[in-house]
Amino acid sequence: MSAIWYECKVKYRKTDDIGSQKVTTEPYLVDAISYTEAESRINEEMKAYVSEEFKITNIKVANYAEIHPFENADRWFKSKVSLIAFDEESGKERKTNMYILVQANDVKEAYDNTVAVMKNTMGDYTIPAISESPIMDVFPYFSGEEEDLEQLERFNALKASKPELVIVGETVEGFTEVETE
Repeated sequence: MSAIWYECKVKYRKTDDIGSQKVTTEPYLVDAISYTEAESRINEEMKAYVSEEFKITNIKVANYAEIHPFENADRWFKSKVSLIAFDEESGKERKTNMYILVQANDVKEAYDNTVAVMKNTMGDYTIPAISESPIMDVFPYFSGEEEDLEQLERFNALKASKPELVIVGETVEGFTEVETE
């Protein structure tokens, strides 16, 4: 059974970098089988992050075919992938679009991560668009079975890892080229 992802918008009071509080609404993704379960799951997940009260302002089915966390990345990007199929009856190419949510630090890395996800695809495809997603966090469903617990630990480890900077070498005008690992 494939996952159904629900985008849940949560409104709460957030403290910013300078210590002032501001009411904000942020989208989160949860894997659930119904709107009711999505609401219940986002309530449980947000209790761990928000100490004050919060309000769920919207729940809708998200249009993502797949979700892929990557190590050392902290933002989510929406990749539009066009699968190309040849229709033998009409003799024309047909494109079917799907959206993949990948974790990355910038658009170039999101493109590279999308290509990595698609590398075992048998058919042709193109990546016509990649944009940064407003999604703050992703909460997949795991049943609690041992195999699922291992998957949950891997997912959370990938999601929580931070980029490590590696000095590559000197470049023009004394600037140092830096690469993430």
